[in-house]
Amino acid sequence: MRSVFYVFYTCLLLSLFSCSTPETKGSPDHIRRTTTSVDDTKITQGIDQDWLTHGLNYQENRYSTLDQIKKENLDQLGLAWSLDLGTRRGIEATPIVIDGIMFLTGPWSMVYAIDVRKGSLIWTYDPMVPRSKGENGCCDVVNRGVALYKGRVYVGTFDGRLIAIDAATGSMDWSIMTVDSTKPYSITGAPRIVKGNVIIGNGGAEYGVRGYITAYDATTGDQKWRFYTVPGNPALPFESEAMKKAAETWTGEWWKYGGGGTAWDAMAFDPQLNLLYVGTGNGSPWNRQYRSPDGGDNLYLSSIVALNPDSGTLEWYYQTTPGDTWDFTATQHIILADLPIAGRIRKVLMQAPKNGFFYVIDRATGEFISADTFVYVNWATGVDPNTGRPIESSFARFESVNADIAPNYDGGHNWHPMAYNPNTGLVYIPAREVVARYGHDPNWEYQKKGFGSGNGWNLGTGFNPAKPYLEDSLAKTQNYHAKLIGWNPVTRRAEWKVPQTAAWNGGLLTTKSNLLFQGTGDGQLIIYDAFDGSELWQTNLGGGNIAPPVTYMVDGKQYVSIAVGWGGGVGQKYKFAPLQPGRVFTFSLQGKAKYPSYLQASERNIADIPFSANKTELANGADIFNRYCSICHVLNKDGGGIIPNLTYTSADVHQNFQSIVRGGVLLSLGMPNFGDRLSEKDVNDLQKFILNSAKTISKK
Repeated sequence: MRSVFYVFYTCLLLSLFSCSTPETKGSPDHIRRTTTSVDDTKITQGIDQDWLTHGLNYQENRYSTLDQIKKENLDQLGLAWSLDLGTRRGIEATPIVIDGIMFLTGPWSMVYAIDVRKGSLIWTYDPMVPRSKGENGCCDVVNRGVALYKGRVYVGTFDGRLIAIDAATGSMDWSIMTVDSTKPYSITGAPRIVKGNVIIGNGGAEYGVRGYITAYDATTGDQKWRFYTVPGNPALPFESEAMKKAAETWTGEWWKYGGGGTAWDAMAFDPQLNLLYVGTGNGSPWNRQYRSPDGGDNLYLSSIVALNPDSGTLEWYYQTTPGDTWDFTATQHIILADLPIAGRIRKVLMQAPKNGFFYVIDRATGEFISADTFVYVNWATGVDPNTGRPIESSFARFESVNADIAPNYDGGHNWHPMAYNPNTGLVYIPAREVVARYGHDPNWEYQKKGFGSGNGWNLGTGFNPAKPYLEDSLAKTQNYHAKLIGWNPVTRRAEWKVPQTAAWNGGLLTTKSNLLFQGTGDGQLIIYDAFDGSELWQTNLGGGNIAPPVTYMVDGKQYVSIAVGWGGGVGQKYKFAPLQPGRVFTFSLQGKAKYPSYLQASERNIADIPFSANKTELANGADIFNRYCSICHVLNKDGGGIIPNLTYTSADVHQNFQSIVRGGVLLSLGMPNFGDRLSEKDVNDLQKFILNSAKTISKK
């Protein structure tokens, strides 16, 4: 008894030390301790078993040194757990994971904390994005993830806020509106942490905004600096010498249209060079003839800008598409690497932007090294090795013709992250062949409401009936053929290509064991051999995937997680697998969990509703559909993604058409309220156009 009493007494005195209760993994105390340890040093050095920042590291190469899962044991790989998030819109997020705690975003900028050990939710944070803001995004109410730093989780919200959340409790620490909320800005990209600051950009170039990127103090939320990507009104003082220089490359009154150049995704950081690299977007509107009628390069559209992260000043830039008129953004994934080029090691950055060229740039100086086509390209015949400028085709700016341009606004590569494996020397690109008709619309006019600061999609893809149509038959035959490419940036060629069924597939992950992971739009998670692209393993995820997978280790076991939720720009209108609720799937060796029950595609019928319409009503209805509806909805036989194909509008919806379109009764689902823009007659004409289109389709 004395010994028992002695142990009790000793533990009572020393309870804060050796006899304290063991910390429960996944508890608030555990989360607080582990997330508070994430600082600049830890992010810079990286931790093999965790996934601490968006691209895994500052190089954004998405190459994990974990190798427990390997080619030899893939037959033992199975589902560890799956978690239904209860969502039904696009999920594009890269999960952040530390010591078994996962932080993930979903539609409407929702944030989820998940216990990887249990496969269960710890907390959910809803930023309460007003559903009316949904129409401010071209490509679904998506979010690509969070940043983690010193006990806080940071998320940019669709309505333009930057929010700091307590990682342990899921409660808000602070919130800052980063945009002018009276303008159609949005945020879909993941923040990055650089030297104690949270770096965030924004979107909205299609709607008429001026792009910029901002650094905020991660602790207080105070703004540290802001770099504008295009110049404002030259009658006002320029914010910097960079803007003064940029203004010399613009003409007309571009500032009235916003200018564009939004930095909505790509970033990377080199701590040794102390340079932050940011990719910038398209012009507002797309077509240069509208925004800058006398030409010009329109700096810094479609560019990679290297900024001093302490001050936000421009150190150098490289413009991938001078005078962009095709929506060839350079916001696509940037990867940093050291490569042997021409007999010496070069510090480079690599990018495969929308325009179809794979670029290798000296990241210290911005010097152009190489650019080669990775998909079919007809707008340019190459890139001048001396100037680094594209050699444009004679029809590229469609001055005298309406032309098929390849790639198109969806890009040879879009936002879906690439990966780089230093063992194979390959960059892996989720690519596609795409083409669209471009032309100048003689009736174009700027409009502040409706998609695209123009007549519907007429940002650059208009048509001039007085000019001939130049068709590219080769581009037409290849249109929307997706492929996974293993690209060698040193030899400047594709080592292999894998054709893919779906035209819109997820981002990539590669590992030290020379595996390559990708989720696909037709619902598969596939593992390839990173050397030759041969398929090694696959499993059915039930629904289309666009997000990239991640890998990490918990308690000595390697896991692979991927978030599935169909949506995004293409996913709004088209699907390649049945629609499923948003889910997180996690795999490990000896995983034995049961797969969830998948929903099956439902039958679609065209409602038989009598109507009468004249040519004037149908023409007005078609114009309204183009301006306000076509960004999300389609009217055809086979299309329709997460947003309904209006060909198959039900009788109940038609009966309540006015209250839906003008009354906002479906606003909670993201359906805008157009009562302030469309009259009752306008909506009647729109309904007649939809019914007439459905009737025509039913006869085919």
